[in-house]
Amino acid sequence: MKSGGVLVRGGSINGRSCQRSPPVQGGRLGVCAALAALAGCCACSQLSALGLVEQARAPAPTPAASPLEEERFAPPPLIFTAVDSNDYVVRVVAGEYSCTGTLIEPAKVLTAHHCVASQQPRRKAAGINVRPETVTVELGGDYLPWGQVGVRHIVAPPCGGAAGKGDIAILILEEPVLDAATLAPDLDHTPEVGEMIYPVGFGHCAMSRDGIRRKRRAGGEIETVQSGRFTLRAAICPGDSGGPALGDNGELVGVISASVMDASESSKGASEFIRLDRWRSVFAYAKLIADGANPTEIPPLDCEDL
Repeated sequence: MKSGGVLVRGGSINGRSCQRSPPVQGGRLGVCAALAALAGCCACSQLSALGLVEQARAPAPTPAASPLEEERFAPPPLIFTAVDSNDYVVRVVAGEYSCTGTLIEPAKVLTAHHCVASQQPRRKAAGINVRPETVTVELGGDYLPWGQVGVRHIVAPPCGGAAGKGDIAILILEEPVLDAATLAPDLDHTPEVGEMIYPVGFGHCAMSRDGIRRKRRAGGEIETVQSGRFTLRAAICPGDSGGPALGDNGELVGVISASVMDASESSKGASEFIRLDRWRSVFAYAKLIADGANPTEIPPLDCEDL
């Protein structure tokens, strides 16, 4: 084991474990009396003369963080493992919720702001974060994590605590993860309508047949591009929030934020992703903190420009 960092090969790493949650069902069109029990979320707006229900308003995407309900195996005291080129995708556990993140540098993890925001409604709306020491990053993409590392600082804008605008955060780790794969963000990439996006995450839907592990989700073409976000239809499960949105060539261009989810991990729903090119200030701020700057001496981040 090397000092000053978390060792990828042949290291001794003690850790805690965590888990995932049930999903949210989307609306359906049908005869309310006959299909309400099957559709689960059928919104009956008005019965016509034939007894049919008008089409329900499309459900809004919800944050894809996951309450902890299923234990992932804790890493053993000593484990030897080969480096996996996809291990830049990590699992983020904050209190009673779990999400996904991307190891963008040995001591920095990119994730969604709502994953590390306080769950108290007023504090969450104000973008107030949980204490860094309550956040853990689990390493390794299989059922068994090969290690974990703590967090010493959370960098996030004052918005985005409940998803939406500003749903981006960078975790400064207590120590660097040595020799692990990383994926740098493409801050020069401007998302365009029609571009293919492939999400990756540790989410777990209610009908998933296996345990918690890293999965590449069914993505799709970008449908809309907004000032700080872009949308498309993707298969997202609770726990995928904060995970990477990859382009055709594997470049990191976005963060999973919210989605219309149901019990199946193969169902595609309207999904929102955070653009990285519009949040350069967050990356610059994180660099200053990682280099030892005092947060009280740096101008605070804001959301006014987006």
